[in-house]
Amino acid sequence: MNLRDTLRGLLVKVYARRVEGHLDHAQVPKHIGVIMDGNRRWAKAAGSTTAQGHRAGADKIEEFLGWCTETDVKVVTLWLFSTDNFGRPQEELVPLFGIIEDVVRSLAADGRWRVHHVGTLDQLPGQLQTALKESEESTAHVDGILVNVAIGYGGRQEIADAVRSMLLDAQDKGTSMEELAESVDVDMIGRHLYTGDQPDPDLVIRTSGEQRLSGFMLWQTAHSEYYFCDVFWPAFRKVDFLRALRDYAVRHRRYGG
Repeated sequence: MNLRDTLRGLLVKVYARRVEGHLDHAQVPKHIGVIMDGNRRWAKAAGSTTAQGHRAGADKIEEFLGWCTETDVKVVTLWLFSTDNFGRPQEELVPLFGIIEDVVRSLAADGRWRVHHVGTLDQLPGQLQTALKESEESTAHVDGILVNVAIGYGGRQEIADAVRSMLLDAQDKGTSMEELAESVDVDMIGRHLYTGDQPDPDLVIRTSGEQRLSGFMLWQTAHSEYYFCDVFWPAFRKVDFLRALRDYAVRHRRYGG
């Protein structure tokens, strides 16, 4: 690292401390969703392989959760793998699933966070399914940040699964279709989502400069604030996180009122 880069790094750290010093913890979002975008583009720009880009993105996760712990965030939803990603080439998917399994097991082993899977298990490799189930069980008692790992997740799929769950629940209770139709409301559907007992996200951060939802938590983000950051996920810094919190704090959330 040359002198110019060293000085730039020091200035960023000083600026981050200044932003953090003015942060009102009462205005910090309690649930943050993160669309961790840009691993492959970061790798290409760095002259690295796609797998190295995914590994770099994975390495950023625990650092990010550490920042969330410092600022009193209670729930974090990390979108690691979408239902659309199943269409990627096998030569990318095989190492990617291994990296995601390492992330899940590492989060559970850390001991600071409670791991919860959101998404479908059916198409995931058996080893990853086992890792998700074991991580949920081993961290169920943890009184730390609830970390939703969105793997095999798609917003439309979640709503379809919620409706299916609601119909099966009615069938088990002997409820007729007419009775169910009379009782369906947004709260009922919400209870059958992957995050049924959780607060909706207050803030959603998407990295890499893309400004779209791509199907992320379509139901839960009806009133969420969004923050789009131009930085690729592996290069996301604490100062970028603090800027997102500062931006969120000055917004006036009207909820349609």
